[in-house]
Amino acid sequence: MTDIDSMHVAQIAGISSTPTVVGLGEALFDCFDDRDILGGAPINFVVHAHRLLSVVGGRGVVVSRVGSDGLGDELCETLRVRGLDVSCIQRDERRPTGTVRVTLDAGGHAEYDIVEGVAWDFLAPNAALDELAGRCSAVCFGTLAQRSATSRETIQRFVAQAPQALQVFDVNMRQQYFSGEVVEQGLRLANFVKLNEDELPRVCGLLGIAGNDDVERQAWALYEAFDLRGLALTRGAKGTLLFRDGETYSGDVPAFSAEPGADSVGAGDGCCAGLVCGTLLGWPPRRIVDLANAVGAFVAGRRGATPELPESILPTL
Repeated sequence: MTDIDSMHVAQIAGISSTPTVVGLGEALFDCFDDRDILGGAPINFVVHAHRLLSVVGGRGVVVSRVGSDGLGDELCETLRVRGLDVSCIQRDERRPTGTVRVTLDAGGHAEYDIVEGVAWDFLAPNAALDELAGRCSAVCFGTLAQRSATSRETIQRFVAQAPQALQVFDVNMRQQYFSGEVVEQGLRLANFVKLNEDELPRVCGLLGIAGNDDVERQAWALYEAFDLRGLALTRGAKGTLLFRDGETYSGDVPAFSAEPGADSVGAGDGCCAGLVCGTLLGWPPRRIVDLANAVGAFVAGRRGATPELPESILPTL
């Protein structure tokens, strides 16, 4: 990758000395048998992005909606204590804070029962969101929070108003909460897409994109169909592939000792945070993938989606 290419990516991402990264969508608690843990893919992403970008004074901002209830108070306070900006979290007097019942199979892989009609289904546009959209360096959004028309319109409005940013569509196809229309619109709004091995053929099938069942061909076909500037394919323990500038990049996957009761919740979100932060820092692609793999592997070996990242993972400048 040339210096000119690196500068071009930096300009796309709206890089400044103090980047602002937005997690846009669902804010909730993952409810396990023995504990409740802060969750929601955009939250997981932005918590890790905030931590990673702390080395350059970056800030994570949460855009969501929670109930005027105890869980909503706890969610906002937990994020505030970790240093994130919660000024764009809306409070709902009528609807509860979102919850998801999480069960783990024998391999530690999660299944989700996502409660409907909760506060984040009613995220509303306002002047503060418009202002934030116009100045953020990156925004990450998915499909789940777009299951309701109200939040879908607000999310799409925000992303469309952030052309200066790295606009990241982390597909996250959950149960019945997506459609071909929502997926296609997300791809059109985004300039960077992250999805996993299971989602890639499903997305290509929904949109009629051929790839001869070859993973890399499918990825490049999707990349080219939507004129993307980057596409990341997560593959669990095999690590991440990054498709960019006509090249496919892979990296090392470090080994971390797993704590008792470790689960896979949020590993992909952590990986996405690494991809975004490495891009905002102007790193070469291989180094970006190494960071993404490290964050994803560490999170996979811990309980819950937002463990505190160790100093050893944080970027060195």
